[in-house]
Amino acid sequence: MDVDTALSHRMTSLLLGSRSKPDVASIVEWFGAMQAQDLNSVLWSLGARLPGVTLPEVVAATERRDVVRTWPMRGTVHLIPSADAHWMLELAGVRALAGAAKRRETLGLSERDADRAADILGEALTGGGRLTRSECVAAIDAGGVPVTGQLGYHLLWYASQKGITAIAPNRGSEQTFVLLDEWATDRNTPSRDEGLAILAHRYFRSHGPATIKDFAGWTFLTMADARKGVAAAGLQQVGDMWADPEVLDAPPVTGWRALPGFDEYMLGYKDRSMMATPEQVAAIIPGGNGVFQSTLVRDGRVMATWKRTIGKKAVTVTVLPLAEFDLAEASVALEPFAAYLGLPLIVKTP
Repeated sequence: MDVDTALSHRMTSLLLGSRSKPDVASIVEWFGAMQAQDLNSVLWSLGARLPGVTLPEVVAATERRDVVRTWPMRGTVHLIPSADAHWMLELAGVRALAGAAKRRETLGLSERDADRAADILGEALTGGGRLTRSECVAAIDAGGVPVTGQLGYHLLWYASQKGITAIAPNRGSEQTFVLLDEWATDRNTPSRDEGLAILAHRYFRSHGPATIKDFAGWTFLTMADARKGVAAAGLQQVGDMWADPEVLDAPPVTGWRALPGFDEYMLGYKDRSMMATPEQVAAIIPGGNGVFQSTLVRDGRVMATWKRTIGKKAVTVTVLPLAEFDLAEASVALEPFAAYLGLPLIVKTP
């Protein structure tokens, strides 16, 4: 398969082509998990796949409790179907817990105090409670577990990683936390092997064609588990890559897309060479620090990064080209983002 064809298929899988889903819950279920460490980025990742939907509508959809943010894999926050949170944490998230002892040692925190802090949060949130991040930290401290420095973040992560709490939509600009069991009242319970197959099916239908190494990197599963999942997922092999068979029959995808920095388009692969040159990747992830810049993409390839400044009367987008192109043509791709914000668009270069 040539690169142009593979990229076109990927754009279809990523719901950036003719395929579409009607709502937030359907998109999240399609992907299985969407990177959500940065809230504004994941909200636009959803908005970019729901033409005509505004930011307030996307935020409102995340309050319906069928999706939730937590740490299901790679030790980082994802937006996932609420009903899948428990088994995903047990299957893939547990690998992050394996390294928690070393982190606790660095922080001077005992496992007993970490478990005690999780219990304190569980009690504070029981009965439909919903606390901001600062309120959670205060509750832990008041319960007798001192919270200083980076302990607060670690303890909040630990409680969610253990399946006790989860991140609910913001209150103002601050995260809130809820009991996972109370937010996710429906609970899927696949066996371990079934869970591996589900993860593989969802990853490749939403990212394929991709390699097993890409899948293992995305989930943080061992290569043995990744291969086991792929073997049971009903996928089609194309060279050294795998894909949902239906994607391979989809029409070509062309044109421009404006995507947030942490979108699955770039973050969902170990090997990003089809989408961007090494020099472009260095500009997208400056210093290799894990902070992805927003991208302008044409026919599946990165052409520029972009930054937005939201004002009261307009959103100003500064485009930083990484290849030659017509700025006026690229600007059309940013109009859906401005409509999503409900603001006029101003596009400029540095």
